[in-house]
Amino acid sequence: MSEVEVLAERTRNRAEVYRPPDQVVRPDDVPVPGEPSAPRSRQTVRRGELSAFLRSRRERITPRDVGLPSGTRRRTPGLRREEVAQLAGVGVTWYTWLEQGRPIKASAQVLDAVARTLRLDVAEREHLYRLAGIPSVALPDGGDMVRPEVQTILDHMDPLPAAVYNARWDVLAWNFTYAAMFPGVAAAGPGECNVLWNVFTRPDCCSPFVEPELEMPRMVAALRPAYGRHIGEPAWTAFVERLCNASPRFAALWARQDILVTDTYVKRMYHPEVGELRTSVTHMHLDVPETRISVYTPVDAETVENIARLRLIENPRLGCTGHGYVRMPSPAASPAHTPG
Repeated sequence: MSEVEVLAERTRNRAEVYRPPDQVVRPDDVPVPGEPSAPRSRQTVRRGELSAFLRSRRERITPRDVGLPSGTRRRTPGLRREEVAQLAGVGVTWYTWLEQGRPIKASAQVLDAVARTLRLDVAEREHLYRLAGIPSVALPDGGDMVRPEVQTILDHMDPLPAAVYNARWDVLAWNFTYAAMFPGVAAAGPGECNVLWNVFTRPDCCSPFVEPELEMPRMVAALRPAYGRHIGEPAWTAFVERLCNASPRFAALWARQDILVTDTYVKRMYHPEVGELRTSVTHMHLDVPETRISVYTPVDAETVENIARLRLIENPRLGCTGHGYVRMPSPAASPAHTPG
């Protein structure tokens, strides 16, 4: 036996001798104390997400990363389950059942040990807690209501493009310059006024991004922790399924289980009428849960000039020259452009 296999066997034997109270394995038909009440189907979906997430995080860490010998008989990438258990100081059976999505009790302290072993960042750790059913980190749904005064704020931000998003990337309100910058979103019908839908269901030649290979994974990774807060909710389930069916690229990125919190960075976009637009995107959270104002601030003089030109275009092009045109919403219509 290799050194790793010997270590795993010793760990397995120790795990059967003693389990701390917060690692007690419970049969499937016994509810977990402290777990929020939910339909069994919702819990099943959440546990499936937990299983896929833990497996993906385990497989990205190599034995060398944690000081273990690589060995020669590895059938899967990354660490083995027994290695994660040994490094985290938990029972092999307990961790195996956790990763399998079985209904076992898990305290925040034990999950924290697993998170450290898997080298999760802050966003990934929060996502793990939510999927494990730790009630203290649950957040309410923000809905899709935008107060009139928020629309007034957006309008006063002109000529800076600005919009209100919810956690699902639905565009709830916007100002005139945002509509000029993203005419496809502003012109979308009911159910399609969504940035992810607009980006992933359009031809590559119509992408608004200069670097779609960087931007699209970021957007999907930002959606993942929000989805974890709404496991089993019909609207969220239907939205993700619809996008997966419509876009193989989205489905592949979704399967990666990547996690990212929204942050401020320079976004490079391309508009077919004026060229490249380089902006710093700043997010400001509103008092309605899971809604935010995103403001696109030009980072150079060329972008300032291009945005000024963009505001003067009466019929902005929706995509590349091979695709259609849409009519720009007039400034007078601005206060009433909450989709729905």
